[in-house]
Order: sequence, then structure tokens, then C-alpha cells
Amino acid sequence: MTERISPHHLPIAPYLFYENVAGALEWLTRVFGFRERFRLTTPSGSVAHAELELGGGIVMIGNVGIRNAARPSTVRSSVYIYVADVDAHCERARAAGAAIVEPPAEQPFGDRLYLAKDLEGHEWYFAQRVREVSVEEIAQALRGRRS
Repeated sequence: MTERISPHHLPIAPYLFYENVAGALEWLTRVFGFRERFRLTTPSGSVAHAELELGGGIVMIGNVGIRNAARPSTVRSSVYIYVADVDAHCERARAAGAAIVEPPAEQPFGDRLYLAKDLEGHEWYFAQRVREVSVEEIAQALRGRRS
């Protein structure tokens, strides 16, 4: 079932928690090219919730204090996002100061991807589909890696 609950959201959207949501918004738009769609600011002026868009996909971010004030540094996650040109996207991110953990490389499952970490340690996989691969081909490639 792929029914959309809301016309404004996809059926699945990652939600990432940050200690500094405003700083994360600035960094994610500048470094990875997201477009800010929505921002909910508290009466004190801090950002409690925001939504970012890239290529039709949505990522929601919020204040880590709302979720886990006692242990904010333990909140981590990774997000996998498709882009049109993964190499150009990586260069943009690197030039803007992103920590590139793994440079662009083709994977046995048909994607070329790179891995970056943002300013609070979330892992971001940006990928480009370069070829269609069968499940059998993937299994064979993975068996070859273990040998």
C-alpha cells in the first residue's frame, strides 16, 4: 500500500534530532543543497521543528531536547538520498566543509554513493542509480567480498 496520509508528505520521511536545529538548517541547505520547506519556531525563538526537501524527498528535523534531553549526544541516524549527479554533489559538500567519510564509489547493488557526516554526527548517504542489478548478482558480489 502506497497511500499518502498527507498531500504534503511522502509515506516515509526520516526525522533527525539536533541540539541546534537552526544551525543544522543553515548547514544542511548550504552544504547538501536542501531547500527549507517549513520552520516552526518556539516563543523563545528556537526552532522546534523544520522540514527540508531535496529532489522531491522530505527530511524532518527537530530539537533533540524534546526527544531526549538527558542524552542528546546519543541520538544518531543515517539517511539515504538519491541525487542526479553524486560526484558533483560530493564535491559541493566537500567544498562547503562536509566530512566525507567514504568518497563516491560504485556498489554491488547498482548505486554509486558517498557517505558524509553532518555537524552533529548524522550519517548521510547520497547515491545515484547507475545500473539495475538482480538479487542474484548482488548475492554473488557479496559472496565475493567475504572470500
